[in-house]
Amino acid sequence: MEREFKEKLLQFVDEAIKEDVGPGDFTTLSTIAPEKQGEAQLLVKESGIIAGIEVAKEIFLAIDPTVQLEILLKDGDQVQYGDIAFRMKGAIHTILKGERLVLNVMQRMSGIATQTAKYVAAIAGTKTRVLDTRKTTPLLRFLEKRAVELGGGVNHRFALYDMILIKDNHVDYAGGIRQAVQAALQYKQDHQLHIPIEVEVRNFDELKEVIAIGKVDRVMFDNFTPAQVEEAVALVNGQLVTEASGGITLDTIADYAHAGVDFISVGALTHSVKSLDLSLKAKLI
Repeated sequence: MEREFKEKLLQFVDEAIKEDVGPGDFTTLSTIAPEKQGEAQLLVKESGIIAGIEVAKEIFLAIDPTVQLEILLKDGDQVQYGDIAFRMKGAIHTILKGERLVLNVMQRMSGIATQTAKYVAAIAGTKTRVLDTRKTTPLLRFLEKRAVELGGGVNHRFALYDMILIKDNHVDYAGGIRQAVQAALQYKQDHQLHIPIEVEVRNFDELKEVIAIGKVDRVMFDNFTPAQVEEAVALVNGQLVTEASGGITLDTIADYAHAGVDFISVGALTHSVKSLDLSLKAKLI
């Protein structure tokens, strides 16, 4: 894992353990002798894409560096009922202390990866790529966006600082497309920013204005129909990267892809996903 992700992960693991364990796992402390050893395995109970194995490893090692982990699958693998992601051996206190945190993370990440893979499969054979959005769980964005990648999707901007994305409210507050774009271009120059500019358009008049202004990198067609997207792509004619967004579902994404757009952003990859069914099964040694 790259350095930035690893740093965020270790910070997350530390805070998550503090949140869940606090001063102690009093149930385990009161019922099981600390010297007792056990084994456990992470069991897959539903078909999908597994994600979060590396995160689970960091969680257990943070709780107890002596725990033994046998990793059997890798993040991004296709799985089905009965598959085992990993086996572990160590203090029962360690296993039980990390169980729920590991499951919470892996179930959600695997659900996102699985959902993303469905959208990616629906547009297979086209040039279009599936994008995520900022519609993520606060402070868990780095994990949720990693899960999108594991499912075959592409990360859009990570946050507000790595792209200028001029949306409808920015346009309305700024007084129009031209005013917003010109202000953004001036801001980039004044602050020596090297980040792309994308502009969301709601209709063809706004699209034509963006094309006429030029100097931006990407245009987003917001709530266009597939037929409108096809017309818009033809109008752009390769001058800008194109993106479609707004209520696009598994049932409609192929129509948008066949319209020739470069990217399709889907908030549902992260904001309304069903977790994948996983279980940590334990046994005494």
